[in-house]
Amino acid sequence: MKTLVLTLLGIFSLLSITEENNPLVEPYNLEGVWELQHQFLYDHNEVSDTVLNQNGYRQIKMYSKGKVMWTRFDPADNNEWFGYGTYEVKDGMLQERLEYASGPMMKIVDTTKVFVFELVMGEKSYQQIELNKDGTYSRSENYNKVE
Repeated sequence: MKTLVLTLLGIFSLLSITEENNPLVEPYNLEGVWELQHQFLYDHNEVSDTVLNQNGYRQIKMYSKGKVMWTRFDPADNNEWFGYGTYEVKDGMLQERLEYASGPMMKIVDTTKVFVFELVMGEKSYQQIELNKDGTYSRSENYNKVE
């Protein structure tokens, strides 16, 4: 019995070590509700400016079981902004495919079906970083977890 317990403990220890050292295992996931805190603009992959939310601007994203939904409220913009679709995180990249969205967003979706971002995760925050056609950072949206 003692040998069985020690063997099981050894297996569980190896599994936990393997997961910690495996870069393909995501340490966090996007499940939940997130609020945009601010945005970064980049120049040569370095943050060149921070864009703060102004005058009541809010943007919320919700991720659940492979689905994504987001909404934006901007008192200075009379347009409605929202979208719904699917998402996938793979190899440090976030891919969002919108199935439907508000009118102004559908004009963008008609030309860009899949939105791809580099994903930088924290325990209660994440960044989705847009890449230029040459592969350098252009801007990021920086979110904190609400729920």
